[in-house]
Amino acid sequence: MKVLANDGISKSGILALEKGGFEVITTKVAQEQVINYINTNNVSVLLVRSATKVRQDIIDNCPSLKVIGRGGVGMDNIDVDYARSKGIHVINTPASSSESVAELVFAHLFSGVRFLHDANRNMPLEGDTNFEGLKKAYANGIELRGKTLGIIGFGRIGKEVARMGLGLGMKIIASDKFVGKAEIKVDFYNGQFINVEIETEPIEDIFKHADFITVHVPAQEGYVIGKAEFEAMKNDVGIVNCARGGIIDEVALIEALDNGKVLFAGLDVFENEPTPEIQILMNPKISLTPHIGAATLEAQDRIGTELAEQIISLLKLEKA
Repeated sequence: MKVLANDGISKSGILALEKGGFEVITTKVAQEQVINYINTNNVSVLLVRSATKVRQDIIDNCPSLKVIGRGGVGMDNIDVDYARSKGIHVINTPASSSESVAELVFAHLFSGVRFLHDANRNMPLEGDTNFEGLKKAYANGIELRGKTLGIIGFGRIGKEVARMGLGLGMKIIASDKFVGKAEIKVDFYNGQFINVEIETEPIEDIFKHADFITVHVPAQEGYVIGKAEFEAMKNDVGIVNCARGGIIDEVALIEALDNGKVLFAGLDVFENEPTPEIQILMNPKISLTPHIGAATLEAQDRIGTELAEQIISLLKLEKA
């Protein structure tokens, strides 16, 4: 059987699939050519990340497809229910990238509280002529320790963010419609650890109490954070979105940054990917990354291996 990993797959994933008897194709096929390529090469498994869209046209016109796999968590680029209604297995890897995404959240938080994103723009331009001026401009940093971190969405990634925040000495509050409470294990050196139980709270409490807010919910209709939500927040709040574009109203975010309500924002995802608005890209109060939450070598290894294990298991069952 052939596997088309159209958005790439780690070497460990390729080796695991080849060991399981699959031929792995890593050729990057343009979106409009995917149907023809799958049919010409009799592809049984299509693996994607966020770039390739798997809609009804592919599902209807590729009779050889048995499995569609998403390397990562969100599957909004796949018509999941429709594919399953046609007897195609749809899988993802929800556990593999949690640590990577959580670490990027803190990269944006550290960048924001110490102005690293802006300093890295200006030091090459003015570091030799305006060193003292830049030093003064970036002298009012704040610490994360002791501050309250509000987590909207308390699934795997939200819990990993909580674990890291606790390790930094932050106060954690979380909100989730489907999770009442969770026990977070914080590991230390030499096998020592503590367990911290966190009960979720109404989202209004996040806006009222949090010094920093990070969102970890799937793509959905409407904004989770818009103009009214920004107005309900504390002054000088920091906002991070490493989940999905469209969760935060970017127009309202720019307004809140401009009027001083929001101190800084960290964005890994955008409403208009892959062409984010220029007002977002040029704003000196926003730390920016190009949708790389799960893009660590370790996470990609875990994702590739987990996909391979699921595919081998599913198709062995079919043969049996």
